[in-house]
Amino acid sequence: MKRAKRRGKARGSGTLAADFTRGMVATGLLTAVQDRWVTGAEPPAPRTILRHGLQGGAALAAASLAADALRNRDYARLALAVAAGAAGVVMIEHLLNPADELPQELPKNEDPHG
Repeated sequence: MKRAKRRGKARGSGTLAADFTRGMVATGLLTAVQDRWVTGAEPPAPRTILRHGLQGGAALAAASLAADALRNRDYARLALAVAAGAAGVVMIEHLLNPADELPQELPKNEDPHG
């Protein structure tokens, strides 16, 4: 006889949204408050707080999905959750932390290795 696969209930979109919000608020608060009283430290920019908060939310939501998938032994869903979480974090980093300046080109006659 074949063993029946254990399948848990699928996470509702409300639970996933709650996980995202928890991660976003927790990470945003940590970014906003950490190292505030270090001498000479500047407070983080609002954009940095937003970027870290969104990344924390994406990471926690992906981790919650991955944990559920692992508990249910659904390895394809586990891999998909981790890949989607990583893609979300990278996308947020790219969109909210653009390069300040374009890379400077070396003059034609200078050797980059000294």
